[in-house]
Amino acid sequence: QVQFVESGGGLVEPGNSLRLSCATSRSIFSRYAMGWYRQAPGKQRELVASISSGNVTDYTESVKGRFTIFRDNAQNMLYLQMSSLNPEDTAVYYCNAPLTRSAGRFDSWGRGTQVTVSS
Repeated sequence: QVQFVESGGGLVEPGNSLRLSCATSRSIFSRYAMGWYRQAPGKQRELVASISSGNVTDYTESVKGRFTIFRDNAQNMLYLQMSSLNPEDTAVYYCNAPLTRSAGRFDSWGRGTQVTVSS
């Protein structure tokens, strides 16, 4: 069973930063592009950032210039550096290999990591 383990979330005030981490297996990490999804209460899960095995990145418009996705291929780790956070970024964040903007390639999602932006 595919496993994704997300960490690094927390409660922060608007304008602050967080770095999220995701660990997965080498077989997944070396074969697929990876991405960060988020799901806010009452909303559909959305892909916010993706990175190919060749480090080509893509971002949803609302996070461009504020979020940076990067990967450590040696450690099979995926990261999301988030800055200038605002309340609209509040969500549970998940990693997966992207299939569509709302679905990952793998049906088995991790528990996610909660990000709450509030004063």
